[in-house]
Amino acid sequence: MSELTIKYNELSAKEFIFLWGTVWGQGPSLEQTELAMKNTLFRVSVYDKDKIVAMARMIGDMGLDYYIKDVVVRPEYQHRGIGKMLINELMKFINDNGVNGTDIFVELCAMPDKIPFYEKFGFSANEAQRLKIMYRVK
Repeated sequence: MSELTIKYNELSAKEFIFLWGTVWGQGPSLEQTELAMKNTLFRVSVYDKDKIVAMARMIGDMGLDYYIKDVVVRPEYQHRGIGKMLINELMKFINDNGVNGTDIFVELCAMPDKIPFYEKFGFSANEAQRLKIMYRVK
């Protein structure tokens, strides 16, 4: 594998938008993304030398609930263990910052073809249905 480097809380809005585009198409606006980066609890990114190749972030309340968001590995870097590195870093963040001796609810949303990947970490689906709306700010 190449020279991969993990960085914490350095993922920029422009890098985020670039990675988003590698898997999901056109990303959110720069202004939205800058605000999101500012208000994210924890960001982890992976670089191959100076090239961004993967990211993930954690949002939540630091007490009862953490939510894993935007786990992206560039397609040409998938199946090399980078996704596993990202999830392990996020879980380490929870362990290092959660209240000792308590259970913490960790959530994420996954496309059906990605569910087996997350199940390897102990995630499981429940009967709840994810509801969403794309609300247009006026």
